[in-house]
Amino acid sequence: MALPTSSVITLHINGERHTLPVDHRTTLLDALRERLDLTGTKKGCDQGQCGACTVLVDGRRTVACLQLAVAAEGREVTTIEGVAEGDRLHPVQQAFLDLDGYQCGYCTPGQICSAIGVLAEHAAGWPSAASADVRPAAGPPPLTPDEIRERMSGNLCRCAAYPSIVEAVTRAVESGPAARTEAGPEAKEPAA
Repeated sequence: MALPTSSVITLHINGERHTLPVDHRTTLLDALRERLDLTGTKKGCDQGQCGACTVLVDGRRTVACLQLAVAAEGREVTTIEGVAEGDRLHPVQQAFLDLDGYQCGYCTPGQICSAIGVLAEHAAGWPSAASADVRPAAGPPPLTPDEIRERMSGNLCRCAAYPSIVEAVTRAVESGPAARTEAGPEAKEPAA
C-alpha cells in the first residue's frame, strides 16, 4: 500500500492561521510564495546558501528553501510581511531604511529577518565564531562590526551593501530591547 504524498496542514504565519493542502516535498519558501502569495520572502539560490529566503520560525532564523512546509506546521512563522506593526516599522527595518542598508532590495527581506534573529540570539547569550570568549559566564560579547559581520555571514548581498547593513544592525542594537523581541518569541536555546 502506497503512503500518501500530500497532507492538509495548518501554518501559523504572521499571527494568522492558513490551512492548505501541500505535497510533502513542498518547501516552506514555495508554500509562502506560491500558495499564500507572501512574496516578500525571496527565492535566491534555492540551496540554503544565500539567505534571501530567511524567515523566523519560533523566533529563530531559518532558510525557508530548506525547510519543508509540513515541518513548520504548528510553529510560529514570521516573514518580512509580519515584522512591522501596522504602519510602524520594526527598528531593524527603520535602520535599513535610514542608512540605505539595501541596494536593489532583493536580499533585504532576508537580511532584515536575519538581523532580527541575530539580535535575539545575541540577547540570549549565544556566541559566534568571532566571539573572543565563549564561556557562558562571560555573557554576550559586544556586537562589534566584526561580530555583526560574522553573525550575518549567511546572508549574501550581490550589490555589496555590507557596510550599510552592518551600520543598520548597529543602529538597531542602539535602539534597545524592542529590536530584539518584536518579531516573535525570543531565540530559544540551541538543540544539543
